[in-house]
Amino acid sequence: MTTDTLAKPKALTAAFVKLVTEPGKYHDGKGTGLFLLVKPTGGRFWLQRITIRGKRRELGLGSPPVVTLAEAREQALENKRMVRSGGDPLREKRRAKAVLTFEEAARKTHAELSPTWKNPKDRAAFLSTLETYIFPHFGSVPLPDVTSADIRQAILAAREKVPHVARKLVYRVSYVFKWGIAEGMCSGNPSTADALALPQVERKPKHRKALAYSEVAGCIETVHASKAWTATKLSIEFLILTASRSGEVRMAHWDEIDMDTATWEVPAERMKMQRPHRVPLSGRAMEILGEAAKLRDGSGLVFPSVRGKALSDMTLSKLVKELGFDADIHGFRTSFRTWAQERTNYPREVAEAALAHKTGDAVEQAYARSDVFEKRRNMMESWAAFLSESDAKVTRIG
Repeated sequence: MTTDTLAKPKALTAAFVKLVTEPGKYHDGKGTGLFLLVKPTGGRFWLQRITIRGKRRELGLGSPPVVTLAEAREQALENKRMVRSGGDPLREKRRAKAVLTFEEAARKTHAELSPTWKNPKDRAAFLSTLETYIFPHFGSVPLPDVTSADIRQAILAAREKVPHVARKLVYRVSYVFKWGIAEGMCSGNPSTADALALPQVERKPKHRKALAYSEVAGCIETVHASKAWTATKLSIEFLILTASRSGEVRMAHWDEIDMDTATWEVPAERMKMQRPHRVPLSGRAMEILGEAAKLRDGSGLVFPSVRGKALSDMTLSKLVKELGFDADIHGFRTSFRTWAQERTNYPREVAEAALAHKTGDAVEQAYARSDVFEKRRNMMESWAAFLSESDAKVTRIG
């Protein structure tokens, strides 16, 4: 029997679907509206005629043999059930097409979040680490189909190579799913700590290398005696005198300095705690600013580099280490804090305020709103006096 004379059964069969070539519509007869459309060109398509919210629609369900008769029937039945419960299979189909892969969603997340990250290195690291350690595992998987198991295996693999990066990967993957939830592409976040159940990694606290406070004056003297750029030398001593972080000093601008009141106000966006911080300037700190004023250029920076840009953290750290001091720039804050603890009677909250640290619980912080500024001014003068009176007398730049 040829396909032209093939008799259509009451319900389609796999054999009929395979052999039929006569153009036309061949209904399945199962009450779901499913039919096989055979076009004169030979194209064959599964279609379903269904009424959605009072309107008759035809939904494409794929083509044989990729989609079998059984699979087409199953999808047609599922669509009918969805319509009966008030759903819209056409809308769901359109939504499914709009769903991005994890990699596509990650790149969109990165594009939206990038402007909120101040550090260019953070912006670059977000995407580069995902490209290296995550995308090869499930980057091509649709976002809602990524499982906790997928993420867990990728993170564990990263731990073996770069344990310090693996911890950040968890947060970066989580950002992508938070974005996907907000966009309506997925309903849950499979990268939470509970979902991943990652084994704990023993983390040893890594302290910044710091000089004993008795050695700091000698370090300052050595720095000033070096052949480094003047602004570099001045910024290091200013950083030590004010117990400030590297970025706060390197990016300091003249409009933040009040020479009349000997006060430096660091804006919130440059502070770790994201709140403005007033710094009382000792007499020696003011002398340094007087020297720095001779270097003023169009940048507005207090300590500009030779090229008129902000000094790099590496420049400061490298100089200290090249001069033979086994210390990090950030470690000078530790030197100051230890001095305050061992050599003075200033209260703990005054020393912590000088470092822009919060003290006490939330209730205490809500009531204790003073920044103990005048007490800090006395303490910073004492710190400057200690450094100038140490056995290793500091050689000043004249």
